Amino acid sequence: MTAYVIGHITVKDPDKWAEYRSQVPETLTPWGAELVLRGHQAEVLSGQHRHTDTVVICFPDSKAIAEWYNSGAYQALVPLRTQAADIDLISYESA
Repeated sequence: MTAYVIGHITVKDPDKWAEYRSQVPETLTPWGAELVLRGHQAEVLSGQHRHTDTVVICFPDSKAIAEWYNSGAYQALVPLRTQAADIDLISYESA
């Protein structure tokens, strides 16, 4: 079942964020993941949303998400991610 990671992002350090973003794609390749969207919030249509940016990544399944997230390659980027931005990462399975 296809699964997605959606990240809601508020950038704290643009230079570190650019460095982090440049390194993430290579961590996705072993898991068959595809970057679907990197976007900047245009407008909140309903409710409230505290973040300004969003990323959507498609994975073959939830197992691939867990393996990617826990991989040494991605975990090595987590300290840089933490310095660069406030991020809420959520995984979803398609229904």
